[in-house]
Amino acid sequence: MLKGKVALITGGSSGIGIAVAERFLREGAKVMITSRSKNRCEQAISRLKEIGKENVSFTQGDVSNSSDAGKMVEAVVRQFGGIDILVNSAGIYLEKRAEETSEEEWDELVDINLKGVFLCSKAAYPYLKKRGGGCIVNISSDAGIFGNPNCAAYCASKGGVTNLTRAMAIDYAKENIRVNAVCPAVIDTPMFDKEICLQDKDKQEEYVRDTAEEHPVGRIGKPEEVAFAVLMLASDEAGFITGTNLPVDGGLTAQ
Repeated sequence: MLKGKVALITGGSSGIGIAVAERFLREGAKVMITSRSKNRCEQAISRLKEIGKENVSFTQGDVSNSSDAGKMVEAVVRQFGGIDILVNSAGIYLEKRAEETSEEEWDELVDINLKGVFLCSKAAYPYLKKRGGGCIVNISSDAGIFGNPNCAAYCASKGGVTNLTRAMAIDYAKENIRVNAVCPAVIDTPMFDKEICLQDKDKQEEYVRDTAEEHPVGRIGKPEEVAFAVLMLASDEAGFITGTNLPVDGGLTAQ
């Protein structure tokens, strides 16, 4: 579905990001992943080269830094000759109510989750336009669709992503650049593993079970399931889909 396409995937060293990278490589794309951690990138590349060999590379950078965002886009263009797909997957989570959240925590969450999408999309735009079009797929969240308890800053950042997705989709439609987002519920990623570890040891199994039961399907999602949704939105077959925030949530938002 992506033969000949070039993709830049932020936050591509783990979780949903690396699952998207794996799926894109299997579908024939050339992929560059990014992460703030060079070590995590190198570990991910070792895994991804088993699939893509010379079709995968990485660049280190911070999506919340405008200079880094520009350099990451320039790196994929320099190595693979252009860019067709940007996947904004870099993100962090914080489980705190508004009054419990420090200004520093708020700034970090919004900088990475929302500002990072803005900066990377802005940097990629002229190259996508030069290519004659392309697409941006943002990883938002069910928390970008409705409010969740105890995660005020996260909800605010992801709500911003869903509306930024809509706004950019309208702005770029005439230039053949589609912009969509996927909105996962709870997915089995290192981010969820961290939340499990924050629970009392004797309550961790109960926490996982209760979290699974919040979803009508009775389980949490897999990164590969989110990756398939991203693949669909990134493919040329989805040419009439733009401005969509697609829930990948086991029915959670249907309740």
